[in-house]
Amino acid sequence: MKLLVVIPAFNEEENLPRVISELREKVPQYDFVIINDGSTDGTEALCRAQGYPFLDLPANLGLTGAFQTGVRYACEMGYDAVIQIDGDAQHDPAYIPDMAALMEEKDLDLVIGSRFVTEKRPATMRMAGNALISWAIRVTTGKTVMDPTSGMRLYGRRVLKELAVELNARPEPDTVAQLLRGGARMEEYQVRMREREKGESYLDFGASMLYMVQMCMNIFFLQWVMKKESQTCPGQ
Repeated sequence: MKLLVVIPAFNEEENLPRVISELREKVPQYDFVIINDGSTDGTEALCRAQGYPFLDLPANLGLTGAFQTGVRYACEMGYDAVIQIDGDAQHDPAYIPDMAALMEEKDLDLVIGSRFVTEKRPATMRMAGNALISWAIRVTTGKTVMDPTSGMRLYGRRVLKELAVELNARPEPDTVAQLLRGGARMEEYQVRMREREKGESYLDFGASMLYMVQMCMNIFFLQWVMKKESQTCPGQ
Protein backbone atom coordinates (compact mmCIF):
# COMPACT_ATOMS: atom_id res chain seq x y z
CA MET A 1 0.00 0.00 0.00
CA LYS A 2 1.36 3.39 -1.03
CA LEU A 3 0.30 5.48 1.96
CA LEU A 4 0.65 9.20 2.62
CA VAL A 5 0.56 10.75 6.09
CA VAL A 6 -1.18 14.15 5.91
CA ILE A 7 -0.49 16.58 8.74
CA PRO A 8 -2.71 19.70 8.79
CA ALA A 9 -0.84 22.34 10.79
CA PHE A 10 -1.90 25.77 12.00
CA ASN A 11 0.65 27.41 14.30
CA GLU A 12 2.30 24.12 15.28
CA GLU A 13 5.92 25.30 15.21
CA GLU A 14 6.54 23.95 18.71
CA ASN A 15 5.02 20.52 18.12
CA LEU A 16 6.04 19.62 14.57
CA PRO A 17 9.66 18.62 15.33
CA ARG A 18 8.38 15.91 17.68
CA VAL A 19 5.73 14.79 15.17
CA ILE A 20 8.22 14.49 12.31
CA SER A 21 10.90 12.90 14.47
CA GLU A 22 8.44 10.19 15.51
CA LEU A 23 7.33 9.60 11.93
CA ARG A 24 10.89 9.18 10.75
CA GLU A 25 11.79 6.93 13.67
CA LYS A 26 8.68 4.72 13.83
CA VAL A 27 7.32 4.61 10.25
CA PRO A 28 10.11 5.61 7.84
CA GLN A 29 8.43 3.49 5.13
CA TYR A 30 5.63 6.05 4.71
CA ASP A 31 5.76 9.44 3.02
CA PHE A 32 4.34 12.48 4.78
CA VAL A 33 3.35 16.02 3.91
CA ILE A 34 2.61 18.97 6.18
CA ILE A 35 -0.21 21.29 5.13
CA ASN A 36 0.75 24.70 6.51
CA ASP A 37 -2.68 26.25 6.90
CA GLY A 38 -1.79 29.94 6.81
CA SER A 39 0.14 29.78 10.08
CA THR A 40 1.16 33.07 11.68
CA ASP A 41 3.99 31.61 13.76
CA GLY A 42 7.22 30.07 12.47
CA THR A 43 5.68 26.90 11.00
CA GLU A 44 6.62 27.78 7.42
CA ALA A 45 10.15 28.82 8.36
CA LEU A 46 10.59 25.61 10.35
CA CYS A 47 9.48 23.46 7.41
CA ARG A 48 11.88 25.23 5.06
CA ALA A 49 14.80 25.14 7.48
CA GLN A 50 14.34 21.45 8.31
CA GLY A 51 13.51 20.38 4.76
CA TYR A 52 10.12 18.97 5.71
CA PRO A 53 7.87 18.25 2.69
CA PHE A 54 5.01 20.74 2.95
CA LEU A 55 2.31 22.55 1.03
CA ASP A 56 1.89 26.20 1.94
CA LEU A 57 -1.63 27.61 1.89
CA PRO A 58 -1.73 31.40 1.39
CA ALA A 59 -4.50 31.86 3.96
CA ASN A 60 -6.04 29.92 6.82
CA LEU A 61 -8.65 27.61 5.25
CA GLY A 62 -9.41 25.64 8.38
CA LEU A 63 -9.07 21.91 8.94
CA THR A 64 -11.34 21.00 6.03
CA GLY A 65 -9.40 23.04 3.49
CA ALA A 66 -6.05 21.80 4.76
CA PHE A 67 -7.15 18.16 4.82
CA GLN A 68 -8.69 18.32 1.36
CA THR A 69 -5.51 19.90 0.00
CA GLY A 70 -3.58 16.90 1.31
CA VAL A 71 -6.07 14.42 -0.16
CA ARG A 72 -5.98 16.09 -3.59
CA TYR A 73 -2.18 15.99 -3.49
CA ALA A 74 -2.31 12.27 -2.60
CA CYS A 75 -4.63 11.60 -5.54
CA GLU A 76 -2.41 13.55 -7.94
CA MET A 77 0.64 11.60 -6.76
CA GLY A 78 -1.00 8.19 -7.00
CA TYR A 79 -1.23 7.20 -3.34
CA ASP A 80 -3.52 4.32 -2.34
CA ALA A 81 -4.41 5.63 1.11
CA VAL A 82 -4.19 8.71 3.32
CA ILE A 83 -4.00 8.89 7.08
CA GLN A 84 -4.56 12.17 8.86
CA ILE A 85 -2.61 12.82 12.04
CA ASP A 86 -2.70 16.02 14.03
CA GLY A 87 0.20 18.44 14.17
CA ASP A 88 0.01 18.62 17.99
CA ALA A 89 1.63 15.18 18.54
CA GLN A 90 -1.61 13.72 19.91
CA HIS A 91 -1.46 10.72 17.56
CA ASP A 92 1.23 8.06 17.85
CA PRO A 93 2.36 6.98 14.35
CA ALA A 94 3.36 3.56 15.69
CA TYR A 95 -0.24 2.44 15.11
CA ILE A 96 -0.22 3.24 11.38
CA PRO A 97 1.25 -0.06 10.08
CA ASP A 98 -1.34 -2.14 11.92
CA MET A 99 -4.16 0.12 10.73
CA ALA A 100 -2.88 -0.21 7.15
CA ALA A 101 -2.59 -3.98 7.50
CA LEU A 102 -6.18 -4.17 8.76
CA MET A 103 -7.37 -2.11 5.79
CA GLU A 104 -5.59 -4.38 3.31
CA GLU A 105 -6.57 -7.63 5.00
CA LYS A 106 -10.30 -6.82 5.10
CA ASP A 107 -10.48 -4.57 2.02
CA LEU A 108 -11.75 -1.63 4.07
CA ASP A 109 -12.41 1.93 2.98
CA LEU A 110 -11.92 3.53 6.39
CA VAL A 111 -10.04 2.57 9.55
CA ILE A 112 -10.52 4.78 12.60
CA GLY A 113 -7.89 4.92 15.33
CA SER A 114 -10.31 4.56 18.23
CA ARG A 115 -9.83 5.07 21.95
CA PHE A 116 -12.82 2.92 22.84
CA VAL A 117 -12.64 -0.44 21.08
CA THR A 118 -11.36 -2.30 24.15
CA GLU A 119 -11.37 0.53 26.67
CA LYS A 120 -14.39 2.17 28.28
CA ARG A 121 -15.37 5.73 27.39
CA PRO A 122 -14.77 7.97 30.46
CA ALA A 123 -17.73 9.73 32.07
CA THR A 124 -17.02 13.35 31.14
CA MET A 125 -19.08 16.04 29.42
CA ARG A 126 -16.89 15.86 26.32
CA MET A 127 -17.22 12.08 26.16
CA ALA A 128 -20.98 12.44 26.60
CA GLY A 129 -20.91 14.50 23.42
CA ASN A 130 -18.84 11.79 21.76
CA ALA A 131 -21.46 9.21 22.74
CA LEU A 132 -24.24 11.45 21.39
CA ILE A 133 -22.53 11.66 17.99
CA SER A 134 -22.02 7.88 18.03
CA TRP A 135 -25.75 7.47 18.66
CA ALA A 136 -26.63 9.86 15.81
CA ILE A 137 -24.46 7.86 13.40
CA ARG A 138 -26.01 4.57 14.51
CA VAL A 139 -29.54 5.92 14.07
CA THR A 140 -28.89 7.27 10.56
CA THR A 141 -26.60 4.56 9.18
CA GLY A 142 -27.21 1.44 11.27
CA LYS A 143 -23.45 1.30 11.96
CA THR A 144 -21.70 1.64 15.30
CA VAL A 145 -18.71 3.97 15.60
CA MET A 146 -17.32 3.94 19.13
CA ASP A 147 -15.01 6.94 18.68
CA PRO A 148 -16.49 9.16 15.95
CA THR A 149 -14.52 12.26 16.98
CA SER A 150 -11.12 10.59 16.60
CA GLY A 151 -9.00 12.58 14.16
CA MET A 152 -6.77 9.60 13.37
CA ARG A 153 -8.50 8.16 10.32
CA LEU A 154 -7.06 6.06 7.50
CA TYR A 155 -8.91 6.49 4.18
CA GLY A 156 -8.61 4.06 1.27
CA ARG A 157 -8.58 4.86 -2.44
CA ARG A 158 -12.30 4.34 -3.01
CA VAL A 159 -13.25 7.09 -0.56
CA LEU A 160 -10.31 9.35 -1.45
CA LYS A 161 -12.10 10.04 -4.71
CA GLU A 162 -15.02 11.59 -2.87
CA LEU A 163 -12.96 13.39 -0.24
CA ALA A 164 -10.77 15.05 -2.87
CA VAL A 165 -13.55 16.81 -4.75
CA GLU A 166 -16.72 16.96 -2.63
CA LEU A 167 -16.98 20.39 -0.99
CA ASN A 168 -18.97 19.04 1.97
CA ALA A 169 -16.58 16.16 2.67
CA ARG A 170 -14.81 17.25 5.85
CA PRO A 171 -12.56 15.21 8.14
CA GLU A 172 -15.37 15.11 10.70
CA PRO A 173 -17.96 12.64 12.06
CA ASP A 174 -20.68 13.84 9.68
CA THR A 175 -18.52 12.77 6.72
CA VAL A 176 -17.92 9.40 8.40
CA ALA A 177 -21.72 9.03 8.57
CA GLN A 178 -22.04 10.04 4.93
CA LEU A 179 -19.42 7.51 3.83
CA LEU A 180 -21.04 4.71 5.84
CA ARG A 181 -24.46 5.52 4.42
CA GLY A 182 -22.90 5.31 0.96
CA GLY A 183 -21.64 1.78 1.61
CA ALA A 184 -18.09 2.38 2.86
CA ARG A 185 -16.52 -0.52 4.76
CA MET A 186 -15.19 0.63 8.15
CA GLU A 187 -13.56 -0.82 11.24
CA GLU A 188 -12.00 0.73 14.34
CA TYR A 189 -8.56 -0.07 15.73
CA GLN A 190 -7.69 0.48 19.39
CA VAL A 191 -5.18 3.29 19.97
CA ARG A 192 -4.18 5.57 22.81
CA MET A 193 -3.94 9.30 22.32
CA ARG A 194 -1.80 11.82 24.12
CA GLU A 195 -2.60 15.24 25.49
CA ARG A 196 -1.24 18.32 23.74
CA GLU A 197 2.02 19.40 25.42
CA LYS A 198 2.62 22.73 23.69
CA GLY A 199 0.44 25.41 22.13
CA GLU A 200 -3.31 25.77 22.56
CA SER A 201 -6.24 23.89 21.09
CA TYR A 202 -8.94 25.96 19.40
CA LEU A 203 -11.59 23.78 21.08
CA ASP A 204 -12.29 25.05 24.60
CA PHE A 205 -15.26 23.69 26.56
CA GLY A 206 -17.82 26.00 24.96
CA ALA A 207 -16.49 25.37 21.45
CA SER A 208 -16.50 21.63 22.12
CA MET A 209 -20.16 21.64 23.11
CA LEU A 210 -21.08 23.72 20.07
CA TYR A 211 -19.11 21.31 17.88
CA MET A 212 -21.01 18.30 19.26
CA VAL A 213 -24.38 19.90 18.62
CA GLN A 214 -23.36 20.98 15.12
CA MET A 215 -22.13 17.50 14.23
CA CYS A 216 -25.40 15.92 15.35
CA MET A 217 -27.39 18.44 13.32
CA ASN A 218 -25.26 17.72 10.26
CA ILE A 219 -25.60 13.96 10.69
CA PHE A 220 -29.38 14.14 10.99
CA PHE A 221 -30.00 16.75 8.29
CA LEU A 222 -27.05 17.92 6.14
CA GLN A 223 -25.75 14.52 5.03
CA TRP A 224 -29.05 13.78 3.29
CA VAL A 225 -28.50 16.59 0.78
CA MET A 226 -24.80 15.90 0.13
CA LYS A 227 -23.85 14.77 -3.38
CA LYS A 228 -23.89 11.03 -3.93
CA GLU A 229 -22.70 10.93 -7.54
CA SER A 230 -19.62 8.96 -8.54
CA GLN A 231 -16.39 10.93 -8.30
CA THR A 232 -12.86 10.48 -9.55
CA CYS A 233 -9.59 11.69 -8.08
CA PRO A 234 -8.00 14.70 -9.77
CA GLY A 235 -5.48 13.41 -12.27
CA GLN A 236 -7.16 9.98 -12.55
